[in-house]
Amino acid sequence: MRSLEPGVIDRLRGIAYTCIDRMTRFRERASSSAYVRLFVTPSREYAMAMPAPTNRWTAEMARALPEDGSRYEVLDGELFVTPAPSWNHQRVVFLLASTLREYVRPQALGEVLLSPADIELSEERLVQPDVFVIPPTPGRRPQSWREAKSLLLVAEVLSPSTARADRTNKRDIFQDERVPEYWIVDPDARVIERWRPHDKRPEILAHTIEWQPDPATPALAIDLPAFFAEALD
Repeated sequence: MRSLEPGVIDRLRGIAYTCIDRMTRFRERASSSAYVRLFVTPSREYAMAMPAPTNRWTAEMARALPEDGSRYEVLDGELFVTPAPSWNHQRVVFLLASTLREYVRPQALGEVLLSPADIELSEERLVQPDVFVIPPTPGRRPQSWREAKSLLLVAEVLSPSTARADRTNKRDIFQDERVPEYWIVDPDARVIERWRPHDKRPEILAHTIEWQPDPATPALAIDLPAFFAEALD
């Protein structure tokens, strides 16, 4: 195979970078008001010099995208881009994570973690939950996101840009992956929608939510009015 002249390689690289720049500017314009669902054909330029067309995104492709402050997820082969969250969103996220950690850690039930985090459930399923709990691992803690395959609990805090995907695409995926508890936290309504793998409808909780991943340990009970008041008022 004949090698390409340096000038040809430079021109090809310039074309590829121009495509990336246009895609990024499109994403920035669209993501300001919506949870953007990108159907554009991804390019393997991120890993190679030449583009290779495909109709579906993979976790590997999403990881290769440039870091620009957005959250990239692959939901059954489709790329979703989420803009930076609001102040109140993050208040709820951190309070929920702290509450879960105070329960999980003393009883050695696992580890509580936050997004950004590349949780690859399959080649075409890369998620970044707001808050999630992984079970304890024997011997040592996981050293990379690729080791986090099993989830005890996932919680997504709703925002206008993520509500639809959280309630549809992600819910379908977490139920299909048999995640025992999927919580959709609604700060505006001040409720939590709880889904389990076989649920057809969510359990909508406004007063108290209980979680007991291990029958041998007491359940965690969260007073929801007090929780939301602390996070938002």
